[in-house]
Amino acid sequence: MATLQHADPSDFRSSPFSEGARNINARDGHIAPGEIAVGVVIGRASEYFDFFVYAIASVLVFPQVFFPFEKPLEGTLAAFAVFALSFIARPLGTVLFMQVQQSVSREAKLTAALFLLGASTAGIAFLPGYEHAGFWAITLLALFRLGQGLAQGGAWDGLPSLLALNAPPEKRGWYAMLGQLGAPVGFIVAAGLFAYMVAALSPEDFIEWGWRYPFYVAFAINVVALFARLRLVSTPEYARLLDERELEPTDVVELARSQGTNVVIGALAALASYALFHLVTVFPLSWIKLYSTERSVSEVLVWQMAGAVLAIFAIICSGLIADKFGRRTTLGVLATMIGVFSGFVSQLMDGGELGQNVFIIVGFILLGLSYGQAAGAVTANFQSRYRYTGAALTSDLAWLVGAGFAPFVALSLAANFGLPFVSVYLLSGAGGSLAALSLNRALEIK
Repeated sequence: MATLQHADPSDFRSSPFSEGARNINARDGHIAPGEIAVGVVIGRASEYFDFFVYAIASVLVFPQVFFPFEKPLEGTLAAFAVFALSFIARPLGTVLFMQVQQSVSREAKLTAALFLLGASTAGIAFLPGYEHAGFWAITLLALFRLGQGLAQGGAWDGLPSLLALNAPPEKRGWYAMLGQLGAPVGFIVAAGLFAYMVAALSPEDFIEWGWRYPFYVAFAINVVALFARLRLVSTPEYARLLDERELEPTDVVELARSQGTNVVIGALAALASYALFHLVTVFPLSWIKLYSTERSVSEVLVWQMAGAVLAIFAIICSGLIADKFGRRTTLGVLATMIGVFSGFVSQLMDGGELGQNVFIIVGFILLGLSYGQAAGAVTANFQSRYRYTGAALTSDLAWLVGAGFAPFVALSLAANFGLPFVSVYLLSGAGGSLAALSLNRALEIK
């Protein structure tokens, strides 16, 4: 990648806020490619940590704290329904905060979005349970979850697109996987915190107050991530690079009219990865907690952490594989492998401790290999001026369709119809990916 050159700060629109933000970063020197990569990893890891803290709490805590009037299964399903609200709000947050960026500055947008994310996460930590506040507790939980979704949509900073566009053609798969490393890193930290709290505290203390600490940590991590990302986003170089690549917000209606097909195909191309995402992280934890009561939750979390470590290596391998064989081929082969894996869900999850552990480990490896290339799989198809907004909304739609309702649907199918129906659900995701990649055959994935 070529060295990034210095630009005059006066070349760019400024505002009192953006000038203040730029003072965080006193240097106006070059932005090395590695700095963009670090910014991507830090930003995504902090967001995924928030994401998994809430996801794990939806299994271990929220059914008892907010839905004690329901049976364990129904309480968990209710918690998963609230969990899905974030994914519904996410594209709305993208559109809303794009307006903030156009009206004020990208620094203002990122700061406001991460402040909303941190406030919503900290707010959940201080929520009273149903016993103290009744349905107001559930209402506030839902509102804070919507706030998290709006913030996650607004936290799009364009760094992954900028990184991909500045990557050498023969290394695009490698650079594409960097941001995806945030998912297993965020999961390992979140799962580790919960595993420790569950093991160290009595069940009563954990439900009463122990579960709140991971949410406090999430707030602190958001503050650190905000300054780390502002240090990069507030530089004139960053603004120049975005301008050169035409990575600026565009009208959503115009985007849908001109590039709607690319948005839909891009979201569906990685459907298998997004469907698998929650089937190896959230679903096994909920199923084992409800139906395999002889296993401790902390033990399951440790196995999932081990799987996430393997997923890190698998994500790294995905970059090498994609650069050798092409991203479309890689995604197609992995979607096929996920389809084959779906046929063993019932046998493994019903196969006792050994079978469940094999499901977790193999599932995480497949997730790493596929998810490593899932982000922006067809965003190279977007015209330059639509890529910034198009990439953000493609990601939002992929999360909504592929992952948002996966824990609720998978647990509902397994509890009411049996584990083989979870296999059908995952197989449908693999089929959706293969169909989208087939439709995209005429368009080369860069």
